[in-house]
Amino acid sequence: MNGTSPSRHILHADLDAFFASVEQLDRPDLRGKPVIVGGSPQGRGVVAACSYEARAVGVHSAMPVREALRLCPSAVLVSPRFDRYREKSQQVMEIFHDISTLVEPLSLDEAYLDITEAVVEGASPVEVGRSLKKRVHDVVGLVISVGLATSKTVAKIASKIGKPDGLVVVAPGSEQAFLAPLTLRQLPGIGPKTEERLAAAGVRVLGQLAALSDDWLEATFGKRGPKLAAMARGADPRPVAPVRPAKSVGAEATFPQDLGSIQDLCRELAGLGRRVAQRLQAEGVQARTMTLKLRLSDFTTFTRGVTLPAPTDDATVILQVAQRLLEREMAPGRRFRLLGVSVSSLGHWGQLDLIPLPAGEPHAILSS
Repeated sequence: MNGTSPSRHILHADLDAFFASVEQLDRPDLRGKPVIVGGSPQGRGVVAACSYEARAVGVHSAMPVREALRLCPSAVLVSPRFDRYREKSQQVMEIFHDISTLVEPLSLDEAYLDITEAVVEGASPVEVGRSLKKRVHDVVGLVISVGLATSKTVAKIASKIGKPDGLVVVAPGSEQAFLAPLTLRQLPGIGPKTEERLAAAGVRVLGQLAALSDDWLEATFGKRGPKLAAMARGADPRPVAPVRPAKSVGAEATFPQDLGSIQDLCRELAGLGRRVAQRLQAEGVQARTMTLKLRLSDFTTFTRGVTLPAPTDDATVILQVAQRLLEREMAPGRRFRLLGVSVSSLGHWGQLDLIPLPAGEPHAILSS
């Protein structure tokens, strides 16, 4: 028994090498070449994304750019253009919403779609997947991989297996057979430590995990153990959840060199404040709570926050409050390697004039 409902038809759609593909779309001279989207190799820049040509020689996301260029000296390094990526993402999401009213975005470049209603009305799941791929390519100019199954977990694994430019369909009733030969790490939720503990027990593929007793799994991993085994059998009753309102909006930056000057730090804050304000305005919400994240040169990380008397989505207001919080943390010899600005307590309020920051110290949240 695979534990899934044959009446559900879930599609997972994932744009291939999204940031790098947008760069290749906008610059035809980059097509077919290894492309790395990331920061400066002279500083602490990391790879935000890379094309499949770069992946072929071992480059991957979150790798230091310096190491990526050592692996792939012929790569073209480009700086991220997040406004452009959001623009292309919105075009893709509009196509998703044309296909289904139940769309759950996971990030700029991937989402779940529940297409059960279309299938009940007579559409073929395979044809829905093909139509989606064609529309994204023809309208947006990008390539997308699609997985189709009766659950979110199996659909996501299927789309990843099909990359790049894949369409993988797991027919109802075949979920467990599809998953059985796959390695443990292909199941979302299994990381290095869980894999290591299962390997010590002789478990190396999902079929072996699916066969383990719930008693042993719970004794070894707690309540999540039996859930992992159920997922390895293809059971995942989670619905596609289209409404997931943001609880906070933020932006942060790690500097190429540690900064100790209030002038330099305020310049960085200005950019962060603008990004946060733009996101608030795009979503039509204002915020009442602001948090400033700081990381010192010795990696000590802490936050300072304040609840505002009036909600705001204004970049100038956000910057003014962030600067006041930062000024309280400046001290001789203190240097910073990261700043972050985030806002929460979001709502649809009308814009009000800023009331002066409350007296007293802002609340502090210490973290390692």
